[in-house]
Amino acid sequence: MAANDKLPSYQGQCFCGSVQLTVRGEPAGMGYCHCESCRSWSAGPVNAFTLWKPDAVTVTKGADNIGTFNKTPKSSRKWCKTCGGHLFTEHPAWNLVDVYAATIPDFPHQAGVHVNYQETVLPMKDGVPKMKDLPKEMGGSGITMPE
Repeated sequence: MAANDKLPSYQGQCFCGSVQLTVRGEPAGMGYCHCESCRSWSAGPVNAFTLWKPDAVTVTKGADNIGTFNKTPKSSRKWCKTCGGHLFTEHPAWNLVDVYAATIPDFPHQAGVHVNYQETVLPMKDGVPKMKDLPKEMGGSGITMPE
């Protein structure tokens, strides 16, 4: 048995199931993004994210059915060409993949941070740190905001 087989894994899929994926191990981070781009893309007031190293994310079915949209060079948003269901976003500058928490329903999402909170349209009082934009190591100010 390979070392990767011992890591926890979670299955996910698009809305129709044409594209399926597996995430393996532990995420590099997870939380909520409040930026306008994530809100618009997710069609919701906030986006629950899970960040993974690229080698922890494997498309197991329907790779040829994945579409890509790049609003900026920082993000390659991936979606199913059949149903339009959103799957994940590749962030090459950070060497991370954001697999939307809703895509992997059995994964125990536990937010560690809110990012881009200065743009929120849904204030959340949950005791989790609220970043004005992004952490410094990701090119943000690193400034936290009150709930």
